[in-house]
Amino acid sequence: MAPARVVELEVEDHARDAAFNKAMHGKAATKRAGLGSLLNKDTGAQKAAVDEYFKHFDDMAAAEETEESRASRRNEYATLTKHYYNLATDFYEYGWGASFHFCRFAYGESFHQAIARHEHYLAHVMGLRDGMRVLDVGCGVGGPARQIAKFSGANIVGLNNNDYQIDRATHYAAKEGLSDKLKFVKGDFMQMSFPDNSFDAVYAIEATVHAPALVGVYSEIFRVLKPGGVFGVYEWVMTDNYNPKDARHRQIRLDIEIGDGISNMEPVDVAIKAIKDAGFELEVNEDMADRPDAIPWYWPLSGDFKYLGSMFDFLTIFRMTKLGRGIVHNAVGVLETIGLAPKGSQKTADTLAIGGDALVQGGKEKLFTPMYLMVARKPAA
Repeated sequence: MAPARVVELEVEDHARDAAFNKAMHGKAATKRAGLGSLLNKDTGAQKAAVDEYFKHFDDMAAAEETEESRASRRNEYATLTKHYYNLATDFYEYGWGASFHFCRFAYGESFHQAIARHEHYLAHVMGLRDGMRVLDVGCGVGGPARQIAKFSGANIVGLNNNDYQIDRATHYAAKEGLSDKLKFVKGDFMQMSFPDNSFDAVYAIEATVHAPALVGVYSEIFRVLKPGGVFGVYEWVMTDNYNPKDARHRQIRLDIEIGDGISNMEPVDVAIKAIKDAGFELEVNEDMADRPDAIPWYWPLSGDFKYLGSMFDFLTIFRMTKLGRGIVHNAVGVLETIGLAPKGSQKTADTLAIGGDALVQGGKEKLFTPMYLMVARKPAA
């Protein structure tokens, strides 16, 4: 088991971040999602985001990685994550939709049905219901929050450190008539501004992996939960099959981290220990990816059409194929060359592809899971 690490928390500067968001994205948050949004980015701000993100990973291989390089990423977790999503959000929405997570699949089920069912299942096992005040930690552009609000009737506050995603989430909530149920706020989940005992429940869907130390984010969640409140999480972790002494295993882990904006991904035993050390009583823990499903969780990312449950998903899956990725690579490259897309857009697309391939390989070999489910409760007294 990895030893506990001391992490330096970044100083938040919301005014600086808001100014950067305005400079880089302009009014793109209210525009149609997808690669067309790249045409509205500011070149100078985009370059700053590219430089700030890739300085941690350029020319890095697992064999050359040191504890010092990982420590540097952990200490700059907030900036790393913020700029990753400044660069990646439009690609995510183009290729995947508004819910940035994986899920299990049932026979004949469409991609978006499966995504929604995964969100509903978490709300169900947590017991979310009408009128509860619930925190969504790392809410993205609000896809899960919108689904869970509709499913459970809960009032949800989404926390995010990326202004662009907050703007998009707020726009989508208004568009769907959910502004009275959903609120999205800026903040670092390692140092939340909410008072103690503020929420009836808290959930996180594949978001707390961006934390530099899981015990830190879980402890903050514990603090803001009311006594007796419930916390549910789908966590990204390396499984017990992962061998840190195996160079190929380490490269898969590093490629996932590079492609997905992760400062430090932990093994499953560290996640379990962290949630207990934070003070929670662990009620449920299960790798949902290890259930005997006929359809693997990573199939859309692999571009394998044999599992296609609905012809409406054809375009989504095609985008994940080598041909689909190649089209995006070349199209974005052309747009960069003629000055319509900012420099670094193609590099971002290629890095997402590297991460996607590593996720598929990690899934096939059961070295990694994106859906280690933990449901835990803050003691009532």
